[in-house]
Amino acid sequence: MTASVLHESVFRTTDLPVGARFEAWTERMGQTHAPMQLVSDRTADYRGHQRVIGLGDVTVWPATFDQLVFRRTPKLIRRSDPESYHLSLLLKGEGAADWGRQRTAYRVHDFHTNSSSRAGEMLTGSDPVTIVGVEVPRALVAVPAHRADRVLGSLISGREGVGALLAQFLLHLVSDTSVYEPSDAPRLGTVVTDLVTAAFAHAVDADLRLPPETQSRTLTLRVKAFIRRHLDDPDLTPAGIAAAHHISRSYLYRLFQAEGLTVASYIRHQRLANARRELADPRLRALPIHAVAARWGFPRAAEFTRAFRTAYGLPPSELREQALAERCDAASPGTVVDAVPSGRGRSANDIPGASPASW
Repeated sequence: MTASVLHESVFRTTDLPVGARFEAWTERMGQTHAPMQLVSDRTADYRGHQRVIGLGDVTVWPATFDQLVFRRTPKLIRRSDPESYHLSLLLKGEGAADWGRQRTAYRVHDFHTNSSSRAGEMLTGSDPVTIVGVEVPRALVAVPAHRADRVLGSLISGREGVGALLAQFLLHLVSDTSVYEPSDAPRLGTVVTDLVTAAFAHAVDADLRLPPETQSRTLTLRVKAFIRRHLDDPDLTPAGIAAAHHISRSYLYRLFQAEGLTVASYIRHQRLANARRELADPRLRALPIHAVAARWGFPRAAEFTRAFRTAYGLPPSELREQALAERCDAASPGTVVDAVPSGRGRSANDIPGASPASW
């Protein structure tokens, strides 16, 4: 039986004859964003890899590709304009854009902003770049067009503020879409739209103009990000979380109730899920179970074991044994498993399709 997952398509130029690759990539970019003129010094054997994830009216597309110049001309805009905002989170490489009077250089972990209704030229450096692209219909972004247009072409930091929330959400989404079902797509698209709206509003100092539901959902995402950063703190409490965000505990509870959750259940689920992932990681097999538990906010091993068994139907020791046995069965003869503990961060090379080696 086929698993029920988000709609996702994958495109690789290496699946095509060498001579057809650049033309196919040009067509693919036009379908994803809007028709463009593309120029490259690598057309003889162009390398590009793209995943397209459909989230209702919103599209997210992680990609890695060779040097490229994108041109969106007035003629192309008149011919076809989907009236969408585009954001690219740059993960690897470099890029710049020329809007006539404005020229912007893009840095890693910054968002490049654009509109399908705006003419301009974007170019990448000589080395392959890795991005996570986002397409959001302009009509869904609850910031007046004349204000949103002031953001276009500028940088939105993916390291701090709402931009960091958007970057974290996108990286988490594209790292593994198998955990979602098709019915999740519209809700995920709404989250992306809310974060894009909040990022635009923050850039033009228009937060008070945002719809109340957008402000609430954005605050909820901020709170969740705070919780995930402090999961290793056994003293993480609703009171402390509320104080850190300058809201009352009752309002904090209402934010989570709107999603059918409680603060305590969200914290417990996140802690258990991270502990489960580390128990299944062969690189951490030498780390005692009680140490894994402590890393994720469970100072008492017995409490962790009970919560783990309730959530997953078996004790942590048994899950670790099963996971390691499955990995050993899947590994080819002579495979050596790295025993170095992994960090909690995520780089561009951790994202499927983000490394040229995966082309």
